[in-house]
Amino acid sequence: MLRRLQALFKSKNFFTANVALAGAIVGFAVAFTLLAALPRPQTGALAPASRGEALGVPVSVQGEVGMIPASFRSVAAAVLPTVVEIKVVDIVKEQVPSFGQGFPWNFFFQGPGQGNAPQTQEFKQEGLGSGVIVHRAGDTVYVLTNNHVAGDASQIEVVLYDKRQFKAKLVGKDPRLDLALVSFVTGDRNIPVATLGDSSQMQVGDWVLAVGNPYGYMSTVTAGIVSALGREGEGPGNTVARYIQTDAAINKGNSGGALVNLEGQVVGINSWIASPQGGSVGLGFAIAINDAKRAITDFINHGSVQYGWLGASVQDPYPTLAAQMGLDGKQGSMIYHIFLDSPADKGGLKPGDYVTAINGVRVTDTEELLRLVGDLPIGRDATFSVIRYGEPKKLTVRVALRESDQKLSANHNLWPGFEVVPIDATVRSQLNLDSATKGLVVSDVIGQTQAAIAGIQQGDIVRAINGTPVNNALDFYRAIGASQGTFNFKLDRQGTTVNIGIGR
Repeated sequence: MLRRLQALFKSKNFFTANVALAGAIVGFAVAFTLLAALPRPQTGALAPASRGEALGVPVSVQGEVGMIPASFRSVAAAVLPTVVEIKVVDIVKEQVPSFGQGFPWNFFFQGPGQGNAPQTQEFKQEGLGSGVIVHRAGDTVYVLTNNHVAGDASQIEVVLYDKRQFKAKLVGKDPRLDLALVSFVTGDRNIPVATLGDSSQMQVGDWVLAVGNPYGYMSTVTAGIVSALGREGEGPGNTVARYIQTDAAINKGNSGGALVNLEGQVVGINSWIASPQGGSVGLGFAIAINDAKRAITDFINHGSVQYGWLGASVQDPYPTLAAQMGLDGKQGSMIYHIFLDSPADKGGLKPGDYVTAINGVRVTDTEELLRLVGDLPIGRDATFSVIRYGEPKKLTVRVALRESDQKLSANHNLWPGFEVVPIDATVRSQLNLDSATKGLVVSDVIGQTQAAIAGIQQGDIVRAINGTPVNNALDFYRAIGASQGTFNFKLDRQGTTVNIGIGR
């Protein structure tokens, strides 16, 4: 036995096993020492942050990351009772073929051109969406939703989180914002009202929850982040709202529901998705709640959104026109026409003015200008910063109430009523002009304006105004903004000189 043990101790396998065992003991000792030196996890609410630190999460967001699961639960619990399902019935008119009385006999025996004329029939079409309880006045509860959900409905029903159902009516709608407000009456004063947040404080990467009723699955909550801010003009009938883009799952039926932050505040109204198949692909869009706050008040007080009216036709300038006006690289929007006797006209704005700011808020482009003007308080002065003939200028304009689009389409009050662009290579090629032809060409004439009635035509080349030669865009806008009265335009029309007078 002793000899066997001596042989074992001297063997190669025994030596290798001892080296491995020694290494394991040393490694365990080193690991134990390092672990003892690490900060101890704390208990309670701070424990998740310590786990985040161990995983390498930046210290500045450890608390937020650690609290996310609990926050989702508490936010969902607070918000779900404020989001409702909206059931609607729309009356849809469709044309159907008519075979007259006594079909099929009339089909065979009636004369040419008789029968088979299409008739219009009405059909009831049911739909559903979501809404957010945003206000209460006495027994009347107000619910905000999308215009494309309830704006044209003949019947509206609101279903609360606790499954109670109420007949509702339309209070007001606005296709430009794609918002509508409906109301129902109840004596229950315990129905919760949503807290509206400040969407301007949202940043890309912030966590958000989408709450609504996708495909009729009531009270569904999905989570995601803010993917982008300030998306514009692609929603249903929308021209003025700004969208928050999110990857939180939004599907059909979510329209009108709430997009909320982790404080349980509504920061957006879910409106539409970009999807090739109709289901969520992580491209959802919610109307920023700051764009909806004034609309809620206007719906309740006036039945419609009260927009400010400037009385000017604006657009982004043609590149060569911008270059001649000294506007290259400058953000803003250019005034092309002024409605006579409008707030813009009374305030001293002129065609050719390039608006760069309103009340100190920068105008980035035409969409931003339209939005800012629409939000201006009615009947109050606003300061317009413009570039006129290359020089900065400030004007005070008192914005009026925007009335119906039909009234605003009275183009005979539009000055000058036609637009010009510099003759560049593209224009020269399109109009078949020789290389020596320079100046400005009429690019568009607005129907029913004095310019159209007087006979100015697209393709006319402007040579002079009131005897003063016009060689570039600055010459043109200086001339039409210099005075009032009658303006005499000397035009070149296919090699023939034409003189046209227009009264302003």
